[in-house]
Amino acid sequence: MRFTNKNEVKIVPSMYIVLVAVFVTNIFVNIELMASDEPINFSHFVPNISTLLLGFYVHRIGQSFDFDSDGETLNFKNNGVFFSKFMEYRVKKAEFPKRKLGKFRFSDYGIYSSLTIYIKSRRRSGYRKYTFNTTFLSRKKKKGMVASLQKVMEYNANKATA
Repeated sequence: MRFTNKNEVKIVPSMYIVLVAVFVTNIFVNIELMASDEPINFSHFVPNISTLLLGFYVHRIGQSFDFDSDGETLNFKNNGVFFSKFMEYRVKKAEFPKRKLGKFRFSDYGIYSSLTIYIKSRRRSGYRKYTFNTTFLSRKKKKGMVASLQKVMEYNANKATA
């Protein structure tokens, strides 16, 4: 199976632009308030603080996700969205044979979801851990990805007992 969230993450650059516009507008409002005789309160800075926190959250979750389980390998890739047409940044990749998948855990918290995979390694004892952001992946695609990974796990378990 092959999944990507390219269509879902098209909204992220627009969110960046809106957040920057709101932040700059609030800065100008605060400058005007400082120039007046009115005292400045903490409540005047709350919109800027909340905009910064929301901007950090959008930056954190604004990643494209690609999953491919066709063939003999599993491919996972996260990439940043804003400058992705010009360069790859914030790239996280994992490509390995299906037999090396040790276990996986899918976490969905409503506003953030992630996939953690554990890969068996011959050189290192234990598992190598990778975490991928899957927030903008649709529910149907998340269920399909989990079903595909469970199928790989069952195949590995049957192969190990045989």
